[in-house]
Amino acid sequence: MPKGPVHSSKNGFSAADAAGGAGFGGGTGEGCWARTDAEHAVSAAATNHFVIKTSLLLARAAARSAWDTGAAQVLHSTAWVCPRFWRLLELRAADLRNDRRMTSAIEVKGLEKVFKNAWSSRAITALAGIGFAVEPGEIHGLLGPNGAGKTTTVKILLGLTFPSAGEARLLGRDAQDPQSRRRAGYLPEGHRFPGYLTARQTLSIFGRMSGVPAAEAARRIPVLLERVRLSDWADVKVKKFSKGMTQRLGLAAALIHDPAVLLLDEPTDGVDPVGRREIRDLLSEEAAKGTAILLNSHLLSEIELTCDRVTVLRKGKIAASGTLSDLTTRAQEHGQHFRLSIDPLTPELLSAFTELGARTVANNGLLELAVRDVGHLNLLIDRIRAEGGRLQELVPVRSSLEDVFVDLVKTDGAASPPPPPFLEAKPQ
Repeated sequence: MPKGPVHSSKNGFSAADAAGGAGFGGGTGEGCWARTDAEHAVSAAATNHFVIKTSLLLARAAARSAWDTGAAQVLHSTAWVCPRFWRLLELRAADLRNDRRMTSAIEVKGLEKVFKNAWSSRAITALAGIGFAVEPGEIHGLLGPNGAGKTTTVKILLGLTFPSAGEARLLGRDAQDPQSRRRAGYLPEGHRFPGYLTARQTLSIFGRMSGVPAAEAARRIPVLLERVRLSDWADVKVKKFSKGMTQRLGLAAALIHDPAVLLLDEPTDGVDPVGRREIRDLLSEEAAKGTAILLNSHLLSEIELTCDRVTVLRKGKIAASGTLSDLTTRAQEHGQHFRLSIDPLTPELLSAFTELGARTVANNGLLELAVRDVGHLNLLIDRIRAEGGRLQELVPVRSSLEDVFVDLVKTDGAASPPPPPFLEAKPQ
């Protein structure tokens, strides 16, 4: 394998020189990707000395990404540019490969973040190797108690802070690359707009900052104001808006440039029930268009009604991740739960249920029951009939997302599932 440095002449140099001198073979996989990128980068600028240097850097980035140590060492001798520019070139080379195989709109892999104090040895681990993905057209809920790492994750995705380890990507681009945010919309919690602006002026400014042409913004603004039910307030100053109206305006601002990715922090905070329903419908419409949505909220009922999948964080780690059905079913693997109406419901019958291994709570004339399986339930029903009772109603009880969430984020992290909430003593 050739080990000599890549060279150029007055007439330029060949792509074979760059690829062959780097020691690339004719195999498949990462080496093949890197060779294709190197050839493209070199041959595109064979007559311009400055661009040739840039092309070599891009070829080197491709080589490094292939983990070809020999190639990286050879091409390293051709780099004549500052580290910051070099880092951007590395990101561009990675984008060429990721665009070909990227499927997830948001990708987080092995993400870690440790905050260190320069004046002490104390370190705080905000994220400890989390990973999840959000597909195009998916609404994904990010849940967790305060301090779980939700905000840190979003800040890393937006390039507002840097990870200590791992990677985060938006639409296939590294989150550290400013280009990754061009098609991302963000609604922060507790946002504020200048009170002297009207709703129309606010969206116009956000459109200009997002690079939306003036004519396109003028067309989109009335449509967005209608979608968030603010058409009648378009020319009213924002300082007169209620909290719910400000929240809706923030959502419109996040959508002004027609993003492919939405990151929303408490989007229904302060919004009335009708407004929440309208926002849920709007998010469903965006998802139907292929927009990937990462939704951060403490309103678990809204998450349950809106999201396709959820990820629950606890102390910087993933406590659970999956569809709502998966999570609620997993919470009941230790038993099945039913609500029964029995006439008459006698103390003797309750004692018989306990002897047969069932857990029961009588509440407002109904019997709430936990059994091992359907066979166990049939055994109890037979006992009801043997005691002369009549079964008037039998309804399966499904754990809510709130039940699952409370169980997952317990500080002790106990693995054994607790009894369902309805089996705990309740005040009469």
